[in-house]
Amino acid sequence: MSSITSKVENGILTIFASGRIDSTNAPAVEAQIEEQRSANPHTGIVLDIDALEYISSAGLRVILRLRKSEPSLKVENASSDVFEVFEITGFSEMIPITKAYRKISVEGCEVIGQGANGKVYRIDPDTIVKVYMNSDALPDIHRERELARRAFVLGIPTAIPYDVVRVGETYGSVFELLNAQSFAKIIAKEPERLDEIVALYVDLMKKIHSTLVKPEDMPDMREVAIDWAKFMLDYLPADKGQKLVSMVEAVPVDYHMMHGDYHLKNVMMQNGEALLIDMDTLCHGHPVFELASVFNAYIGYCEIDHSVSQSFMGIPHETAVKVWEKTLALYLGTDDEARINEVADKAMIVGYTRIIRRAIRRHALDTEGGKAQIEFYKERLISLLDRNDTLLY
Repeated sequence: MSSITSKVENGILTIFASGRIDSTNAPAVEAQIEEQRSANPHTGIVLDIDALEYISSAGLRVILRLRKSEPSLKVENASSDVFEVFEITGFSEMIPITKAYRKISVEGCEVIGQGANGKVYRIDPDTIVKVYMNSDALPDIHRERELARRAFVLGIPTAIPYDVVRVGETYGSVFELLNAQSFAKIIAKEPERLDEIVALYVDLMKKIHSTLVKPEDMPDMREVAIDWAKFMLDYLPADKGQKLVSMVEAVPVDYHMMHGDYHLKNVMMQNGEALLIDMDTLCHGHPVFELASVFNAYIGYCEIDHSVSQSFMGIPHETAVKVWEKTLALYLGTDDEARINEVADKAMIVGYTRIIRRAIRRHALDTEGGKAQIEFYKERLISLLDRNDTLLY
């Protein structure tokens, strides 16, 4: 038996076929499809066969006749068995056909990371999946897969996604990470390894920053930061806002790679090797922009509420502060406090700019608590602008 239902959205008629289509029911199925076409004016048509278990040659002829009436026909979500029938018969060369994504559940799975675009779950000892928050995440997933591939080809040790899956109403990328642990989890379990882990963390960051990329392969972080600064023109005193924009615009274009969200939860240890994950933020630019995001991860976002360090990073705030301080000293290759503080100030300017913009865009100005937080960060940003004239170091 087969069941035919439909919906129309933005002019596209989607017809859902389930069960089986064979010689015994093909005429009835075709009649039902024709009823749906006649009853629903449309500009395009999709046949969704996610729930179709079997199709015979009689069913294929139904689709062939439908395609003659609807040249724009697309077939989506074919199971592996049904897709093989389309391939063997040559239908996949005549009609756009996509395979269904494997479905998995993350219920009860350990959350090992979370970012702006999704959460990372461990689904078994060997495998993790990054589940995207956006239900229409396929373009983002394919973009991240391409960014990860480019980084890997350039010699960056990255975890490469090997599968796309359906997770509830959204999608996820699956990575094979055999018993890997994040650097954050290692430090939380073995705090005595702090210096060792931070050294590995900084070594990988230096490798990333020493890698040149083609400008067309990754976004330019400088352009993003300029937009952040211009956003602040409406929220800072005029002279401070213009100075901030000028300082960011004065940073030269730089084609060295950046991760864009580089913190301890985005670096995994597997068999003694550091592997980078969460690659959707890969970009190129001056390292001051990377250091700004590093500052925010360990200090900026946790500066008012220290418990955020534990809930976000899984380590106490005191440890997060140590990670920031040790990271900066190792990255700059100096113990000179004046030099370290000089670079920290520059990173903090960009970091606070991002935090304030993020808070405002999330409607923080609508609450008294949110207003107080924004004022807290604005005071720090203005103070930094008063004593700095450049973001370069």
